[in-house]
Amino acid sequence: MSSEVKPTRAVGRDRTLTWVAVGTALVLVTYVTPIATLARSAPDLGAGPAARAWILSSMSVGLAAALLAAGVAGDTRGRRRVYLGGLVLMGGGAAVCALAWEPWLLVGARVVQGVGGAAVLACGLALLAGSTEPGPARTRATAVWGASVGVGITAGSLLALALDLDAAWASGWRETYAVTAVLVLATVVPTRRGVPAPPGVPGRVDLPGLALLSLAATALVAALTQGRGGVDLLTVLLGVVAVAALLGFLAVERRVPAPLLDPALLRDPRFRAATTGSLVLGLGIIGTTSYLPTLVDAGLDRGLAVATVPVLGWSLTSVAASVLLPRLRVAPSGPRAIAVLLVGVAVGQLLCLGVSADSALWQLTGAMVVAGVATGALNATLGREAVASVPPARAAMGSGANNTARYLGAACGITLFATVAQLPEDVRVGFDAAIVASAGLTLLGAATIASFGRRHTPARPVPSTSG
Repeated sequence: MSSEVKPTRAVGRDRTLTWVAVGTALVLVTYVTPIATLARSAPDLGAGPAARAWILSSMSVGLAAALLAAGVAGDTRGRRRVYLGGLVLMGGGAAVCALAWEPWLLVGARVVQGVGGAAVLACGLALLAGSTEPGPARTRATAVWGASVGVGITAGSLLALALDLDAAWASGWRETYAVTAVLVLATVVPTRRGVPAPPGVPGRVDLPGLALLSLAATALVAALTQGRGGVDLLTVLLGVVAVAALLGFLAVERRVPAPLLDPALLRDPRFRAATTGSLVLGLGIIGTTSYLPTLVDAGLDRGLAVATVPVLGWSLTSVAASVLLPRLRVAPSGPRAIAVLLVGVAVGQLLCLGVSADSALWQLTGAMVVAGVATGALNATLGREAVASVPPARAAMGSGANNTARYLGAACGITLFATVAQLPEDVRVGFDAAIVASAGLTLLGAATIASFGRRHTPARPVPSTSG
């Protein structure tokens, strides 16, 4: 019997890994699409500065609002079911983006894509954890998952370049969304056939906590996006709502019998390190890479094709680092390993300082390669730690919490970097100031995580909440 069961399990595991990696890559393709196409889409839709900021950040709003909720839904209602629903939302949202005739319709469709992407990210990593045993198999699976993040960023940039058409019948940006919609929707059926459907664990869902946390995350990202054009009354109101909702969430979690985020996990150094590491990674390097095309294209007048080269250097290197990580005899884990890798990211950021029209391309590309090595290792390490530091029944919640931190950090980092970089009239001076601020936050995060120490208390089993 065992000779038949083991190959079946291996085939099921490989299929799960393949389709989850494809889905994760497509989330990142979707995420980076506006960065590469905004120069075409904004004038075509008549989008002003505020609308442009929302086009760039709207998917982050959907991600922030839904990541933890999608994780909880996957744990209780079935991870494959929620994952497939996420693919449908992503593909449908991309189709609406391709047909959008005014900026706010594009923004709304991007929020829908964010909700779908949240389901794919939260439940995809949990599906991988459920199909692999702790040890080399899981290290390999999470390394491939981490590599798929870099593949998605690379593919999104290349897809936008390939479809940047000058033909009379082409828009130069709608085609990118249309092709993305087709690719995402084409994966639904093979994913349903190839990925097993582990049942959910019935239980009470902390609906008040879920609503308050989603409101806090949504209001925070919205306040940051709105504030890019200057602090106004709406920005202040959104900030107040975010703080009030967060305080309400913390109060609710102390009282409910089955909290959305078990307070005991926050005392676990491994969980705190993984979650904080994702927050810092989003806060630092994502802001840097998001602004690099603007610097090279507008600040250094090198064109869109050249502007994509440093980001491709970063993403391709991160893919290679993620894939090669399992070859290490001892996989990096724990707070101190995460802190060391974040220092590597900061070193790559600081190597970007002092760019000029003559040295920009090679200096920036080399710096991004350095940052990419650390980023790729971090992607794989954080993915593994996110599910290893929580009970198996809450793997999607752990993944959701980790990715929530990542994309909240990304929303904050993109806003901070763009705001600081645009303060001086000289784009290059502003870029240097933003690099110092971003790398400083990365180093501060690394120091904070290192202080968590190496001690790890295994996550306690989740008490039964059924009935």
